[in-house]
Amino acid sequence: MRNTTLIYIEQDGKYLMLHRTKKKQDQSHDKWLGIGGKFEDKESPEDCILRETREETGLTLTKYRYRGIVTFVSDIWETEYMHLFTADGFTGELIECQEGDLQWISKEKLFSLPMWEGDKIFLNLLFDPEQPFFSLKLVYEGDRLTYAAKDGRSLTLT
Repeated sequence: MRNTTLIYIEQDGKYLMLHRTKKKQDQSHDKWLGIGGKFEDKESPEDCILRETREETGLTLTKYRYRGIVTFVSDIWETEYMHLFTADGFTGELIECQEGDLQWISKEKLFSLPMWEGDKIFLNLLFDPEQPFFSLKLVYEGDRLTYAAKDGRSLTLT
């Protein structure tokens, strides 16, 4: 199993999204995601998200919040624990990302982008600033979401 981080950075009603187009053998190829990546040895979730944001975007986070954890289970890939963050404070200028194209996308357009079905579930949770820290379990068969549970309770899939 592996630990990763993912952050959704907001500015002026838009979110910084990464269109994954540059890596070969990328399980998220051509999908749109937030910013993040794998933990390095001895990193906390906060250490990882600060480093990954700086490496992928050139931005330094100044105001961010740890929002939840997602357990991804797949019949293809190893189990992943993704630590979710949101941010609305940063300094710096965007750089070119080696993993894909960075773009500010309005909140209204996010759900029309190609993304994992489970991402839509946690994005709705992240959009609620009053949402307490949550645990989400997402089970996939290939690219198809087959099960979801929030805080141990099954969710209805649409």
